[in-house]
Amino acid sequence: MTLENGLGGIVTAAFIGMTAAGTALAQDAPTLIYSDTVAAADPRSAVLDEGFAGCLGAAFDFTPYHGATLVKQGTELTAMQRGNLDMANLAIFDFYNQVPEASILGTAYLFRDVDHMRKVYDSDVLDGLVATMEDKTGIKILAWPYIGTRHVNIRGDKTIMTPADLAGIKLRMPGGEGWQFLGEALGANPTPLAFTEVYTALQTGAIDGQDNPLPTDKSMKFYEVTDQIVLTGHRMSNNVFAVSRSKWDSLTADQQQTLQGCADQFEDDMAEFVLTQEEELRSFFEDEGLKVYEPDTAAFREHVLGVYKTSKFSDDWPEGLLEQINGL
Repeated sequence: MTLENGLGGIVTAAFIGMTAAGTALAQDAPTLIYSDTVAAADPRSAVLDEGFAGCLGAAFDFTPYHGATLVKQGTELTAMQRGNLDMANLAIFDFYNQVPEASILGTAYLFRDVDHMRKVYDSDVLDGLVATMEDKTGIKILAWPYIGTRHVNIRGDKTIMTPADLAGIKLRMPGGEGWQFLGEALGANPTPLAFTEVYTALQTGAIDGQDNPLPTDKSMKFYEVTDQIVLTGHRMSNNVFAVSRSKWDSLTADQQQTLQGCADQFEDDMAEFVLTQEEELRSFFEDEGLKVYEPDTAAFREHVLGVYKTSKFSDDWPEGLLEQINGL
């Protein structure tokens, strides 16, 4: 270890003793290597870096990598399974190839509102599906942090009121079959593109638009290179905050309790932060010169759900689960 001395070469024995003790503690603490696509400068990263990491304290050696700098977007689950990554905030579509039945949770307009979404995740109707996801992928799901409701954000002045109005619009969607199908169901021409490349693609006109929650539109400054936000509200998005099963099983019961408790707090903190942002941001975007308006959401909902119900994706849904979700 190298100690940089800021006091003219004098390092006290007390300082050395404290450093040695701290080093021993760090060596005893389990490591948690974490990956996320959200940029380090995004305020949501502070909720993780300060809130979640602060909650863990010295009990864990938690190292987050933001902006997909360690693992490419969409490959986090595989990295966890290979032992190259301990934790990630996974998108539900990352599970599709291994757990097709999980695609129901990525269905547009599945939830009536955020309260309905939270009621579903707080109930026991998903217990069977969650167990299947964990068993098939070898992960432990800790929490379902809400990251915002997705809306369509595009260049140009074409008014979008129904799915038919999105015909021919090159709408960036994340890579993966589930994401691409969502773009098609909305009526657009989906274009797969990494999250970190979206701003430049909008700026150059390589794509016509993208869909993300309002806090993301602000933090990534998409408002600088687009002209309107269409409040489609097509997906109330939450991620799968998870740890690899091998890492989870290596922890003591007390460590598992600490990790789970901090994940629960992170879920609450993220929801509070995002909901507050969503309440405030419409006026921000309007002040930036964007047109912000509601389309015919009933037309979007009817069309999109109709497309899903006649697709191969619905064939994989657990029998009766959609009705249970609708019944809450």
